[in-house]
Amino acid sequence: MTVQGSRQTLLVTGASGFIGRHVVAALAARGHKVIALCRHAKSAGRAVADARIDWRSCDLLRPDDVERVVKETEARTLIHLAWDVKPGYWHSDANLEWLEASLRLVRAFRAAGGRRVVSAGTCAEYDWTDPDIVLKPIAERRARFAPLTPYAASKRAFHMALERYAPIAGLSAAWGLVFFPYGEAERPERLVPQVTRALLAGRRPETTEGRQIRDFLDVRDAGAAFAALATSDVEGPVNIASGEGVAVRRVIELIRAAAPSAEIAFGALPARPRDPHRLVADVRRLTEEVGFRSRIPLEDGIRDAVAWWRAHG
Repeated sequence: MTVQGSRQTLLVTGASGFIGRHVVAALAARGHKVIALCRHAKSAGRAVADARIDWRSCDLLRPDDVERVVKETEARTLIHLAWDVKPGYWHSDANLEWLEASLRLVRAFRAAGGRRVVSAGTCAEYDWTDPDIVLKPIAERRARFAPLTPYAASKRAFHMALERYAPIAGLSAAWGLVFFPYGEAERPERLVPQVTRALLAGRRPETTEGRQIRDFLDVRDAGAAFAALATSDVEGPVNIASGEGVAVRRVIELIRAAAPSAEIAFGALPARPRDPHRLVADVRRLTEEVGFRSRIPLEDGIRDAVAWWRAHG
């Protein structure tokens, strides 16, 4: 692993998002200056206050906004996390808008003197129909890519374009393939907050049998992993994950232990069609090349997530 200069100025899109707020916090803690972009900078700045974080409003779907911001900054590294992840995003037409906006952002950043781009992707870019993925950890340079949804396909299209464009544009490029993050301020419809909120309200959550194996990662570790990736010179795809497979049922049981209430209705919901039984990452690139290893045990992370929802409803 070769690490870039000790102190940098980095431009982060989606900085107030689920992962983004932890990326900017991790970068600031490392002593870097962060230019944090989001649509509502004032409210975000109050939520994540740090003198090294310069919060700025920017709508990435407006070309004039993008060109203005990248010209104003002296950042040489871009961490692109922004995307539309409102409910229904897996199949939304908005994915095409964000693909277009992402390509425009990279071109503007390069024209303004940018040198390194790190983007957030998804483990759904991999071929989930490949029988091999349930047999061994998913390795970035061995597994097949064949996304099945517009969201994953748009992410994959952006990363393929970035992979081909970067060498001829003089850019260093990497993209983190995010597996299953959880933690504070997660979208309410996702597994951990959905079960947690039901239990805290005294309701009986309905779930699948929970036998499927997934690679869960505390969002604080996900943010720190992106910070480490961005400030390294590692290029290409890198899994952002723990490297450990855990049954969904185990996660739900940990939530119940931290938020005791009603029983869980395991099996009340059917498994999703075409959902692989096992999705676990090979994290050797992340640990050996980037030099990052997840630090927060699942038990601690779930306990903290439940505590956050107890405090925030």
